[in-house]
Amino acid sequence: MPAPATRPATPPLAVLFACGRNCVRSPIAAALFAQMFGRAVYVGSAGVRKGEPDPFAIAVMAEIGLDISQHKPITFEELDEWEGLNFDLIITLSPEAHHRALELTRLSGIDVEYWPTADPAGVEGSRTQRLDAYREVRDQLLERLRQRFSRPRPGNE
Repeated sequence: MPAPATRPATPPLAVLFACGRNCVRSPIAAALFAQMFGRAVYVGSAGVRKGEPDPFAIAVMAEIGLDISQHKPITFEELDEWEGLNFDLIITLSPEAHHRALELTRLSGIDVEYWPTADPAGVEGSRTQRLDAYREVRDQLLERLRQRFSRPRPGNE
């Protein structure tokens, strides 16, 4: 996994998570982020294309007490049309989302970070094997969020 990005002096006020279909990785990341920051930071999610809600993503988030069952997948374009791309930071989780975010932000001051994240929807196998793949993505995203957004604690110098 790549090293965490350098923390900015001030945390972002609005963060967008983006992936291919906005039905697994980006809603998981957005829900985890919202749990960490509450209403202190605005969070959204979008995709390059619109997918359908994913029951495995819903299940693994319910395991940790987060309900994403009401999430409605949206595209970058729908988000831009409805509320604008008024974000300080876009975190992309797939190559196609990263390229799309860079296209949309090339004339703006929005920072874009790429966190390559496997899509568990393509995993074959039993229900348990598939859920394990989703859990792994959830847990990786949680760790990455903690690394990137945790506030440094004073040392014992």
